[in-house]
Amino acid sequence: QKFQELLEQLQQQVLQQTFQGMQQSLQNMTAQDIAEMRQMLSELNQMLEEKAKGGEPDFERFMHKYGHFFGPGINSLEDLMDRMAQQMAAMQSLMDSMTQEQRAELWNAMQAVMNDPGIQEEMSRLAENLGQMMGENPYAQRFQFGGSEDLSLEEALRLMDRLHAMDEVEDQLRGVRDWRDLEHVDDQKIRDLLGDEFSEDLEQLRQLTKTLEDAGYIQRTKRGWEMTPRGVRKIGQKALTDIFQHLKKDRFGQHHIDTQGVGGERTDSSKAYEFGDPFLLDLPKTLMNSLWREGVGSPLHLEADDFEVYRTEQITQSSTVLMVDMSRSMLYNGCFAAAKKVALALDSLIRTQFPRDNLYILGFSYVATELKPAALPSITWDEYNYGTNMQHGLMLARQLLARHKGGTKQVIVITDGEPTAHFDETNQVRFAYPPTWQTLQETLKEVMRCTREQIVINTFMLERSPYMAGFVSEMAKINKGRAFFATPDHLGEYILVDYVANKKKLMKA
Repeated sequence: QKFQELLEQLQQQVLQQTFQGMQQSLQNMTAQDIAEMRQMLSELNQMLEEKAKGGEPDFERFMHKYGHFFGPGINSLEDLMDRMAQQMAAMQSLMDSMTQEQRAELWNAMQAVMNDPGIQEEMSRLAENLGQMMGENPYAQRFQFGGSEDLSLEEALRLMDRLHAMDEVEDQLRGVRDWRDLEHVDDQKIRDLLGDEFSEDLEQLRQLTKTLEDAGYIQRTKRGWEMTPRGVRKIGQKALTDIFQHLKKDRFGQHHIDTQGVGGERTDSSKAYEFGDPFLLDLPKTLMNSLWREGVGSPLHLEADDFEVYRTEQITQSSTVLMVDMSRSMLYNGCFAAAKKVALALDSLIRTQFPRDNLYILGFSYVATELKPAALPSITWDEYNYGTNMQHGLMLARQLLARHKGGTKQVIVITDGEPTAHFDETNQVRFAYPPTWQTLQETLKEVMRCTREQIVINTFMLERSPYMAGFVSEMAKINKGRAFFATPDHLGEYILVDYVANKKKLMKA
């Protein structure tokens, strides 16, 4: 008698996990109840097969007739399919997590329970229909268990449901790439699984978007949230200052230099006039000097010592080519995202802080090509061609900078420092990895040509190996430019190799 009661309880639990909410119907099942379940399964299969053929089955009629078999929250055929997939996956995960002996014993027990041939046939048909329409069950997964506490089948299946919910939340969190993705995280599941504190933290993270927008660092456009020039400037301010602070005095631009002299832009401060100063008269200060000397009265009598003129700052103009490595090695080494971040910062800073300068952007991989500034935020690596053709990039950079006769000329290279392609004497691209001696020599020849044309090469190298760093160091020694070494994960903390002053210093962004 007890064994028969155990079988009846097991039958209720197995069927309940397939159809949520059927427990009340199963407690006092009769032959008529089993026949109704068999008919429900048959009509459910007909509905799924009609849907698979492109038809529109009458879901409302089905639910009106058989809705008492299912739990709440099912408003469409898709909801029903998803619910059944979760229930079936919970049972499958439990089976997969057992030992072979345990699995065989449970399977035999289930076969004994499912002793109605019609139900067995319809359940097999249902599994086949769901597999065809949904493919591989997205909820199916094997879990490992350990411990001395025994679980009933019902407790084990509830645990399966919780583990699947945890996996789903984990996938949602891993899928967050920007602020918009936070809206797709299920708040209720977060609260149920991780508690109110974590749910509140998630809400604060969502509010960060508004905080950044109020500060002027991001803005909403037709394409979604984007960083503003102010936000980009914040990232690149320190790096760009280091590059430009020692430019040579030449034509008028907007980079401060260490030497003082005549000419340049007027400042707000003034000084006593000296012979040779530009006569940018500070009239209020000049008149006040006369009043201080003679006292109040008219007319005022000016003397040579009364004259004050505005101070000037010597500034220089720069023509810059920004070279961004778009090769596969940047992707494989995990450097491309960091390189793009630096490129965006430099582009924004040059255009906003130094509007008199000339700026060109080159992307280089198998070959080099000029990029428009508007395309910079959307650039990606070259997935179709191999190679890092720095030689071609420097060649195009020289051609672009040749358009400008004066001012400081420089090339800013953002790369992982490993040229692997070059143009040979027949104008064909040669690729080799590891790079050949010829590739390195042809690239260094372009470095020498840049040096002869007084083009400074400043390199941002996201360092990954001493071999790459060695080549960039050799290039900087030839050109007398500067090299910035940084890892992608610590771009704000880098070693500034100053070949001009022949010393190194550690800087923190």
